[in-house]
Amino acid sequence: MKKRYLITGGAGFIGANFVKCMLSKYGSEIEMIVLDKLTYAGNLKTLEGELDRIEFIKGDICDKELVEGIFSRNEIDYVVNFAAESHVDRSIEDPELFLQTNILGTHNLLDASKKYWEESEGKYKEGVRFLQISTDEVYGSLGEGGFFTEETPLDPRSPYSASKAGADVLVGSYVETYNFPAIITRCSNNYGP
Repeated sequence: MKKRYLITGGAGFIGANFVKCMLSKYGSEIEMIVLDKLTYAGNLKTLEGELDRIEFIKGDICDKELVEGIFSRNEIDYVVNFAAESHVDRSIEDPELFLQTNILGTHNLLDASKKYWEESEGKYKEGVRFLQISTDEVYGSLGEGGFFTEETPLDPRSPYSASKAGADVLVGSYVETYNFPAIITRCSNNYGP
């Protein structure tokens, strides 16, 4: 039985390369639904050559009805949440947009996942997983040298990094409160396929 992925923000730079990589490695074993708002950060051309192998939905993770509809019509096994407002400078100009997408949009995804995956209190369907794609920006400034680790305290310094840290904390709260099957990654300096 094929595993079904919901990839949010899958027409963005990192998301599209993830989609292409997964299709190249596991194409016959998986099905992919890509949800993207196609704003400044998303472009359908990034998925050229793959559109016949995925289901593409233009939409916003903040649209609760849309997100619920995707889950109600599909047996989603994995959510990979790349969807985000990004770019520090843009967050300084319009912080509210970043809070809506990065925190409330993530909340919509968490709630829909929990609703459709939970079989009984704190028990979920076998093998389901929510992957929150975050950023090293949540750690703040590195300074002169060194590196961040998973134990580095969160210290966001912009509305962008604060909104991503808020989403991470929310995901972590679902793990602790509901035993929710989620992982958070905090990548940095992504480039190339």
